Amino acid sequence: MEDTDRRGPRPGRGTIQRLDNIAIVVDDLTAAKAFFAELGLELEGEATVEGGAVDRLVDLEGVRSDIAMMRTPDGHGRLELTKYHTPPSRDGDPRAPTNTLGMHRIMFAVEDIDDILDRLRPHGAELIGELVQYEDSYRLCYLRGPAGIIVALAEQMK
Repeated sequence: MEDTDRRGPRPGRGTIQRLDNIAIVVDDLTAAKAFFAELGLELEGEATVEGGAVDRLVDLEGVRSDIAMMRTPDGHGRLELTKYHTPPSRDGDPRAPTNTLGMHRIMFAVEDIDDILDRLRPHGAELIGELVQYEDSYRLCYLRGPAGIIVALAEQMK
């Protein structure tokens, strides 16, 4: 019988401890690192991963990829940027609309959204729609970053 208790898992069963990271495949790792560093994430580490265990994990043969782990300033969130050398990455649609099935966007809480937009534009950031004010609580925008990644910014109004 399925556990339908909506209060969470029963004692003694596996539980989620935290969201550890989100991984995004990019075509230009250097540009992606620069973009997210300008946004305020800190480079935590870099590595090249390959070998049988990696192949089995991701169900591909001959994997060799470079990864860069970026950490949010509060230390709680991580973004893993991955550049596959082999096998080559498949092309996606970097201009897919925001209602495309699958991963939608990454949202960051920010201070001074205008300054951040000005700093990200030289790194290729493009607004998808407009910078809007939602009621009296937030200023919000969606932008497209490296590899078509949709990044949302939210500035809480004081």
